[in-house]
Amino acid sequence: MLFEALFRLHRTEGLRWLYVVRFTSTRIILATLTALLMSFIIGPWFINRLRSRQIGEQIRTDGPETHKKKAGTPTMGGSLIILCLVVPCLLWCDLKSGFVWLILMVTVGYGVIGFLDDYLKISRKNKKGLPGRFKMLGQITIGGVAMVYLYTQGLFPRGEALNLALPFTDYEIFHITLPLAVYIGFALFVVVGTSNAVNITDGLDGLAIGPVIVAAAAFLILAYIAGVETTIITRGHPEGVVLAQYLKVPHVPAAAELAIYCGAMIGAGVGFLWYNAYPASVFMGDVGALALGGGLGMLAVLTKNEITMVILGGVFVVEILSVVIQVASFKLTGKRVFKMAPLHHHFELKGWHESKVIVRFWIVSILLALVALGTLKLR
Repeated sequence: MLFEALFRLHRTEGLRWLYVVRFTSTRIILATLTALLMSFIIGPWFINRLRSRQIGEQIRTDGPETHKKKAGTPTMGGSLIILCLVVPCLLWCDLKSGFVWLILMVTVGYGVIGFLDDYLKISRKNKKGLPGRFKMLGQITIGGVAMVYLYTQGLFPRGEALNLALPFTDYEIFHITLPLAVYIGFALFVVVGTSNAVNITDGLDGLAIGPVIVAAAAFLILAYIAGVETTIITRGHPEGVVLAQYLKVPHVPAAAELAIYCGAMIGAGVGFLWYNAYPASVFMGDVGALALGGGLGMLAVLTKNEITMVILGGVFVVEILSVVIQVASFKLTGKRVFKMAPLHHHFELKGWHESKVIVRFWIVSILLALVALGTLKLR
């Protein structure tokens, strides 16, 4: 929108410098700064509105005792994240890109599901929001529509759509090709699973948003590499180089616009963390966690990093696995593996202070992101 208007003006005498907005790197920076500034400008007013309307968090009765003091803290702050994520994308992305509209559809759609869940929790004044089966049905429906459209409209380059890239291997030599129905099911599992994993991780002040920011930063690099063709100087002559082919990863030209989405997610996430850092002034709620998780899942699918997501989102994977293991163990043996699930509560009950759990999970997420990026060279 704004990107195209400014780019047209570069033909005007004295405004030729606006040609710079054509470059993906410029628009990544602009989207990140726009999202961050929006968060800082709108954030205080937004939180005061939540507080004045008594939109406060309901604390689970079986949770750690230290959490009871958080009751009443404004929630549904994820609405602010979504606003500060979507608006910069509409301003700075190329809106002719089908990838941009698909990822925004999933992000906003999952946010709506989370909003309904949060609203029911607040209106009923307990933690029982939208029934799980309806929440899952909504996620599968929205994600399924996105996947069917993606793989039936030919948005991927020919021959790339149904391939799975394997980390640490040369993509041109080693990859797995799945049947269409199987791939759509797998891709949908990645999106829905990531969304719910981020939601489960969102249990402490700033715990989820930190790894989300780290993952978005890593995906920014992965999306840029997958989509951008750059120019290098070889023996004094310019030569076009496709970074994806040089690094032996899938080349998806449309993925370059997703790097701008990632920049907006980073800016919106950092802006929200300003208010969500311990002790939190606002919680993101399901509206934010489901939306951000769905966005990350779509990034994994659209950049062909579905398997690498297991490494990059390792904190989210371990958190959701801890719940699965806890439930399965209790049903099969009557015993619990962890003091409490998800895993972050286990460490709290072991005596770790909340802020220590948060920072250590952030550190782990950074290390995992570095490993995921390391797969670009270890091939």
